[in-house]
Amino acid sequence: MISKLMPKKLLLAAAGALLLSVPASAAVSGETAYIFNTLLLLMGGFLVMWMAAGFAMLEAGLVRSKNVGEICLKNIALYAVACVVYLLVGYELMYTGVNGGYFGTFAMFSPNDAAALAEKGADYSGHTTGSDFFFQVVFVATAASVVSGTVAERIKLFPFMIFTVILTGLIYPIQGSWVWGQGWLAEKGFSDFAGSTLVHSCGGWAALMGAIILGPRIGKFGPDGKVRPMPGSNMTLATLGTFILWVGWFGFNGSSQLAMASASDAVAISNVYVNTNMAACGGLIAAMLLTKVVYGKADLSMILNGALAGLVAITAGPATPTPLVATLIGAVGGVLVVFSVPFVDKLKIDDTVGAISVHLVCGIWGTMAVPFTNPDTHFGTQAIGVLAIGAFVSLTSAIAWFALKATVGIRLSAEDEELGSDLAEMGMEAYPEFGRGSQKLSF
Repeated sequence: MISKLMPKKLLLAAAGALLLSVPASAAVSGETAYIFNTLLLLMGGFLVMWMAAGFAMLEAGLVRSKNVGEICLKNIALYAVACVVYLLVGYELMYTGVNGGYFGTFAMFSPNDAAALAEKGADYSGHTTGSDFFFQVVFVATAASVVSGTVAERIKLFPFMIFTVILTGLIYPIQGSWVWGQGWLAEKGFSDFAGSTLVHSCGGWAALMGAIILGPRIGKFGPDGKVRPMPGSNMTLATLGTFILWVGWFGFNGSSQLAMASASDAVAISNVYVNTNMAACGGLIAAMLLTKVVYGKADLSMILNGALAGLVAITAGPATPTPLVATLIGAVGGVLVVFSVPFVDKLKIDDTVGAISVHLVCGIWGTMAVPFTNPDTHFGTQAIGVLAIGAFVSLTSAIAWFALKATVGIRLSAEDEELGSDLAEMGMEAYPEFGRGSQKLSF
């Protein structure tokens, strides 16, 4: 009604005068800051949770059709298991009472936001503990998803879930406490903004140990040592999964700013979004061009991993590079993946989806690249962090894998592996109309 009565120019002049009357240094209230910061973590959390769907679709596309249903089950189940275990022990172990040490408190997380606000009155600070838990718990599942793809098609379901409990309840939170929980690595100055090492390399080291101890799929390597390709079932699903992961990564990196209550925070978040996107573009383009040069054709599976490699690489330091430098950091990740995947094969390590190359190799690269754009970090300190976390996760994961192998067993029988984990572990198929094994089971 007012806009109809007042001329447009007069409205604009009034709005301009109102803006000029506000002091340039005006800040939002403590309560408003509390709300904005909480909102950032909640929004980032559900974007990262959506990455679980991305991993499920990516892995479903890259495994053979006889294993698609079981890989989908593993991905949705590991998310649920990781959330429960992190609630029971992981969160407090990672964040409470670390104080420059090596781990926190063994206790269950229980939010007390309402009571804390009642005690503080109008003294608002930070964000709700509930939003912090939600944002952190979805990260945990990402590390476990890395392992899932690497050991796919030959691991038993329930031993894998037991390892997920160990990884998400003990291994991940302990090494995470060293940096994000203000432990000993944080005091040394080690920097990992959103988890190139703490999330991706952690999952990568655990996956590497699992792949070595589990052994390769039947027929992956011939008697002469030649690598035999085992193409995935559905590159459409794999592409969809990559797109979902790409979108989820904006929450993964952007919300790791942990605050959205000031103009400087808004600027930082915007830079992180732009750099995250450009790194993925750099990784994809580099992988596409390099596969054309090396193999004579553009390899879609490698190109998808190139995009993910760029995303992993920028995760350790997405706030400080310029967009062009972020693109170059991602491009190096894309190049590394193209060479790393066949190198891992030459070592006779069977990584079903290439996760070791994407998450471990490019996680290390991204962490070591931080000092190029962040003068507050040093290569020596970054190297100490990479080596310490690598050694800890590798040792503890190897102990867990060997213990499971010696007790409950971790590998499907040769017959079950040939039949496929869908029928062997679930008694159903993802694609029953194909009729591959439907008649082999009787109920």
